Amino acid sequence: MVTTPTPPQQPYGAMPSMHGDVRDHPSGTTVLVLGVLGLVLCQVLGPIAWIQGNKARADMRAQPHVMWKNEGLVTAGWVLGIIATVMLALSVVFIVGFLIIAAAAAAGSAGGGLSLPA
Repeated sequence: MVTTPTPPQQPYGAMPSMHGDVRDHPSGTTVLVLGVLGLVLCQVLGPIAWIQGNKARADMRAQPHVMWKNEGLVTAGWVLGIIATVMLALSVVFIVGFLIIAAAAAAGSAGGGLSLPA
């Protein structure tokens, strides 16, 4: 009885893709750049990164047969957009609170504050 030896398997070889298509999402880099700029430079870009990230993530979930190479970039930009949006909201609350306190202090000192004798 003659047996043929089986070829050795490669222990750490690349696994074949179970997905039909591997590609980059066209908005991946844009979402990441908007998220970084929203966090570092201009917080107004944060909500834009958040919205664009939501759209890109929904698009990725709608195509489960595609393996997205830049899914991590989209997720990172989306998270940075959320953080920048929260920072923007806190900044607006701080500025409005400061203006209310300043207006109350100005109204209090103009109307009936203590006057110094001449």
